[in-house]
Formats: sequence, C-alpha cells, structure tokens
Amino acid sequence: MRTALILLFLLALAALPGALLPQRSLNEPKTLEYISQHGWWGQVLDRLQFFDVYSSVWFSAIYLLLMVSLVGCLLPRSVDYVRSMRAKPVLTPRNLARMPHHARAETDAEVGDVISASKSRLRGWRVVEREENGGGRSISAERGYLRETGNLLFHFGMLGVIVTFALGAMYSYEGQVIVLADGDEFCNAGIYNYDSFNPGLRVDGTELNPFCVRVNDFKATYAPTGQPVGYESNIQYQSGADLDSRTWRPYHLQVNEPLRTAGDRVYLLGHGYAPTFTVTFPDGSQRTQTIQWRPVDQITMLSEGATKFERPDVTDSEQRRKSQLAITGLFAPTAALQGNILTSSFPELTDPAVAVDVMRGDLGVDSGRGQSIFEIDQSMVDNGRLQRVARENLGLGQELTLDDGTRVRFDSVQPWVSLQVSHDPTQVWVLGFAVAMFVGLGGSLFVKRRRLWVRVTPVADGDDKRHTVVEVGGLARTDQAGYGEEFTRIAGDLLTRDRRAP
Repeated sequence: MRTALILLFLLALAALPGALLPQRSLNEPKTLEYISQHGWWGQVLDRLQFFDVYSSVWFSAIYLLLMVSLVGCLLPRSVDYVRSMRAKPVLTPRNLARMPHHARAETDAEVGDVISASKSRLRGWRVVEREENGGGRSISAERGYLRETGNLLFHFGMLGVIVTFALGAMYSYEGQVIVLADGDEFCNAGIYNYDSFNPGLRVDGTELNPFCVRVNDFKATYAPTGQPVGYESNIQYQSGADLDSRTWRPYHLQVNEPLRTAGDRVYLLGHGYAPTFTVTFPDGSQRTQTIQWRPVDQITMLSEGATKFERPDVTDSEQRRKSQLAITGLFAPTAALQGNILTSSFPELTDPAVAVDVMRGDLGVDSGRGQSIFEIDQSMVDNGRLQRVARENLGLGQELTLDDGTRVRFDSVQPWVSLQVSHDPTQVWVLGFAVAMFVGLGGSLFVKRRRLWVRVTPVADGDDKRHTVVEVGGLARTDQAGYGEEFTRIAGDLLTRDRRAP
C-alpha cells in the first residue's frame, strides 16, 4: 500500500505539466509557438514528451505501475478479508478487567437467562457462545466488519477508475466543429467533417456513431459589462431509425446541457460571427461567401479572419493565381472607432462593421500545404506574390471599389456556434467505480471495528444460596472515538437487568 500511495503521488505530480504546458493533442499550433519562443529549452521539453504528457512513456509507466501495485496490494488483502469473515470471534480473555472497557455486576438470574438476554441485546453482532469451567458460560461478539469491506471497496473502485480511464483513452474520441447558425447541418459520418478531431488509440474514425445535427439559430445573453450570461441554440437532430425516415427531432441546446444521442454527447462550447461578402468582378460575375471569423477578444467579440475568392471563368492557371482575392481584417459586432481604428464596444450584434485589407495575387492555395481558414499565407505577402490593394472600414451594406473596377460589398453577418462531440463508452463505468470509491471511503471512515465479551459465572453463597456474576469487556480495534459511549449503553442494558440488590 505504501508503494501504491507513492505511485499515486507521482502520478499527480506527473500530470502537472499537462495542465501548465500546451499539449499537442489539444492545440498543436500553440504548442509549436511555445517551442519556438523558448528555444533550446522548448526543444528539450519536446524531446522529453512534456507536450504529450498523457501519452508519454514515463506517464504511462507510472500509470501501469500504479495499477500493478494496486492489484498486488488488493489480492492478499482480499484473501485475509475472506479468512477473517469466516473466522469465529476470538475466545473470551481470562481477565476481562484488563480490557480498555470493563464492567461487572451480580444478579439473581440464572446463567441461561443472562446469556439469552445478552444474545438478544447483541442482535446484529457476530456472536459465539462457549462453555466455561465451573458451569459458567461466555459470549464472544464482534462487529464492524464493514470497515474492511469499505476499505477494499474503495481501493477496488480506485483500480476500476484507473482501468476504465485507460480503456476510455483507447476507445473514446472528441471532435470540434464550427456550424453556421442559419440551418447548416453537421453529420458525424467521418473525421473529415470536423475542424479538429482527437481520437483514442483504437479509434481510426471509420466507425463513428452516425447522427446529424442542424443548427437553426443561436442566442446569447450578456450582462451590461459584456460578460456572457448564457448561450442557447435551437437545433434538430437525427439518429438511429430517424436517419432512414429523415425525421428531425427538436432539442434546445445550452451550455452544460448537452444533446445525448447515438451514444455521443454534443456540447455547445461557444460562438462567433461569420461576415458575408459579395465580390463583383469587372465582367459582372459575382461570388458570395460566408466564412467564420475567430474572436480575438472574448469580451467584445472583436474577430479576425480571411474570406478568400477566386475569379470565375479564368482558365489560365497563371492568370488565375494572380487574380485571387482575400478579404482580411477585423470584424466588430458593435462598432466603435478610435480615430480610424475599428474596435468593438459590446459582444452583441447591434452595429456590425469590418476593417478590411483586400489582398490580390497568389493566395498559395495550390502550394500543396494546408492553410488556416482564418488567415492568409504570410510567406506569399513576404515574397510579393500577394499584395494589398485596398484598406477601408465598411458598415453593413457598404462597398469599396478596387483599381480594376472590382467591387467588394459587406452584405450581412451570420452567427456560428462551436460544437464538441464527445464519445466515451466507459463513462458509466467510471461513474459507477467513483460512487463505489465514495461509498467504500464512507464505510472505512465511519464504521468502527469493535469486540465485546460477556462472561456469566455462577457463584455459591455461604448458606447454599447461589447468585450470578456478570462481567462485560470491550475492545475497539480502531482508534476512532465513540466506542466508549456505545459500550456503556450495552453494558448498562446487560448488567441492570435483574441486577442483584446490594
């Protein structure tokens, strides 16, 4: 048990870097940024797997050693527990006066009557009656076996939590996706539908539980200071037979009130805004896009992003790359200008505006490298292949005209919601083992293991009259206080019955 406690402390200590340092599985860009900012020290931490703590070799080793240690501790204790449960209470000590708790009285009642009354009073105790020399009889009683039961239940519950957590890391998955709150749909059909996906070790993304979600609207409530009070969204979902019948069921999704369907949980994490831009090219052709922009200030919801366009009907690849457009900049749901600098004064959508830089040239989308939807490829700007051709603040419905006659109009804004889908087949088992731990801990803390003996001895008086001497002794097998009061009550009940007058 000492080894298990040491390993449990080491496991808690080893988990600290996972809470203090960015983890690659949660946010790889932030992790890479942290490594680059800290130079050689970041490289050393990366080699030591401090940015992948929970899948690192040293964390897994401690985890497995703790599990082995608990198994090695619980097996012999379980064997001893079974033996103690089958064993009879110990013999009555020869001298009960040496016990920590002792009481003695004389009575005119018969030995058998005293024994019967004692056994009746000790109902619920494990009682063994024994014959003694001289016609006397004694009772050995013990109670509080549930203390060790609770102790074992607590440790088996802990072992169960460790095992189920390990299984959860193998068979669970978690994914995040941004969905426009204007009737857009998301289906749990594969990892390609997610913006980010964190699979378990045994999850390859090919056998996800099928269901679909349609986000109809979104409403946020704010305090006067701009702090969010609540998020809610009316959604519809399909799962199981509803997918075949194309039946949509309504659900009111709120923070901490997830949708539970198809064995998964769908959480509402946050929200943002997606501005809609329309680009009208000199030949009259138009392109309209609504792309989410990410908040850079969670209080005012000031957001940044990049909406990218390609000129239609351009067949020449070189000409197409030179005519690509990107509208980048800031979006404010409640516009506030400090000179010409756009900022936001409140997170609610009351007076939307954008401060845009229109970039023209090669966006680098044909380079074969993945790009963030929230920003442009800065390397294209640095080498001059992507240039800024306009900068302006636009209110809702306003437009600007580029040097070649292309018009860019800020049309509207749509809210988007961030959803998280979590799948953990072991969560019910984790809950059950956690409850078992608390029940076992309560039993081990509040149940007292104690023993009690009653010796009844007949004694002859000088003129052939007989009386009975009753002795009661008690011993608490734990240091917990409270047995003294209980012993006094029991001894009082046993010794005052038909007590002999002095």
